[in-house]
Amino acid sequence: MDTVGERVAGETVEEHVTRVLAGAGATVRLHAVDVHGGREIAVAADEQVVLASVAKILMVLEFARQAGAGQVDPQERVVLTAADRLGGWGVAGCADDVTMSLRDLAYLAMSVSDNTAADALLRRVGLDTVRLLAAELGLRRTRVLGGPREHLESMFEDAGARDAAEFAELYPGLEPHRVRGFAALDPARTTSATARDVTTLLRLIWQDRAGPAAACAWVRELMSRQAFRHRLASGFPDDVRVAAKTGTLPGHHIEAGVVHYPDGGRYAVAVFAETAGLAPVQTAVDRAIGRAARIAVEGLRGAPAA
Repeated sequence: MDTVGERVAGETVEEHVTRVLAGAGATVRLHAVDVHGGREIAVAADEQVVLASVAKILMVLEFARQAGAGQVDPQERVVLTAADRLGGWGVAGCADDVTMSLRDLAYLAMSVSDNTAADALLRRVGLDTVRLLAAELGLRRTRVLGGPREHLESMFEDAGARDAAEFAELYPGLEPHRVRGFAALDPARTTSATARDVTTLLRLIWQDRAGPAAACAWVRELMSRQAFRHRLASGFPDDVRVAAKTGTLPGHHIEAGVVHYPDGGRYAVAVFAETAGLAPVQTAVDRAIGRAARIAVEGLRGAPAA
């Protein structure tokens, strides 16, 4: 008997990917492409999608470029106080003021998706320069409307909350249809792109074409240090390295990265899963993201995923 994880006779890779995510209760937008070749797997890859924290790749890349050009000092110290904390991992969990270098803020933004660190970094490099970078790299469908602070504040406003504390009280009682109406969850009203744009960005970084080679190498290194292994990486054997960036919002479970095979193969993959349920943790969806990525990459390699 067929299960969601098994390939059905005559089924395309794209159909298999779609079915795997559907089995976890999600719809999928996916793009996978050989970093140094032209083969691709695409499932609704040109539909506009919410980027969430995947946008931090662009922010950190712009910082790396500015640091390499001498426009910012990566060792410049920044003081983050209680007023700067935005929730989530990293600095937001600290009880006291934190003094940290810009370089370490970039590390936290990528490794644990620290919203506070990313927001401070974006203030330093400038929102307009990040937008210009996307245009320079030919990411025609990428729209950067703000950083973590703007997105969180828009959610507070849509929930009728004055601040994070009130939002935490109100959110559990909101009807799902109201949450789905949040601007932060609408690609037309928030930072968004397409799965194809995201893999284009990744390919440029891995080909040293998104900026100076040293800047691209540093972004690759930071992505390889991401702490979360529950999505893309979960679908691959231990000898396959994954450098990636997650993104999570209610009903949106995302990861984009580059998969490194021992034989030298490099594959950029972006998976955007949208769910009917709004729970922030959906283990079945996370596993399906990894499974779908493996199916797509093995499809590119010409071998069926086991």
